[in-house]
Amino acid sequence: MSDFRVERVDYGTALPDLRAIRDVVFVQEQRVPVEIERDALDAACTHVLARDAEGRPIGTGRLAPNGKIGRMAVLGDWRGRGVGRAMLLQLLDAARESGLSDVMLHAQVDAERFYAADGFLPIGERFEEAGIVHQEMHRTLDRPAPVDNAAQAIAAVVGIATNTRRAMVVYSREMDPGLLDQTDVITALRRVATRGGEIRLLLQDVEAPQRAHAPLIAIAQRLSSAFSIRVIDEPVDLTYPSAFVANDTGGWYFRPLGHRVDGETQLDGAARVRQLRTVFDSAWERARPATELRALGI
Repeated sequence: MSDFRVERVDYGTALPDLRAIRDVVFVQEQRVPVEIERDALDAACTHVLARDAEGRPIGTGRLAPNGKIGRMAVLGDWRGRGVGRAMLLQLLDAARESGLSDVMLHAQVDAERFYAADGFLPIGERFEEAGIVHQEMHRTLDRPAPVDNAAQAIAAVVGIATNTRRAMVVYSREMDPGLLDQTDVITALRRVATRGGEIRLLLQDVEAPQRAHAPLIAIAQRLSSAFSIRVIDEPVDLTYPSAFVANDTGGWYFRPLGHRVDGETQLDGAARVRQLRTVFDSAWERARPATELRALGI
């Protein structure tokens, strides 16, 4: 049983509790001027409030009518315990119920990975707001989102890996330099492996990542019970132009051209995952084990 709960609240009734949290986190901790923290939009927003088992307020966030999520704040003692994600999921539900097709937010840069885990992709350059560096991030609701650049590709893979329950597949040309070798991606894949998950990686070219000393090779070597790697030999499979990542909870990221990052992604697209798994499983059965990597202990 959770030691906290999250609920939507009436703004007027809950205002003292909302401000008690936001004043501590934004005004006191982050030195945001109170006249910036408190704005005229507050009364028009949908607010969620997290309370501990004794009913004390511990976190809050809001959804504006235009789909902007903001004022996400959790008291220090409760950070890292799932409160922020529970509030975010409530706000996403509220957005869907309001008929919104997209939501967006301004994430403090150290929270980008947190929002990527729930399908938010970065848009544009970082900027300063209230003296703090932020990144604009967007999330589509119940439909695929376009991926146009490397930063969005990294966020997409992080989200898919974070939401993997037990199994994840990666169909790649040559272990995707610039994507599968990035720190956030490596960290997310390692977490899948260390919590008992399975990652199957299917390559068209095994020599290129070997020459580049791709960091994922070393990770797979250390976590050999979680990683399986095969190499495509069949001509019919070598002509396949695309690449993709998919998990067992409906998350996928598909690139029509495997040497490019642009494509589409979604965290709740189970039907598309089934299509991609059919492609993957067929090619996997025809592929050979990556014996070149086994020589290194894999």
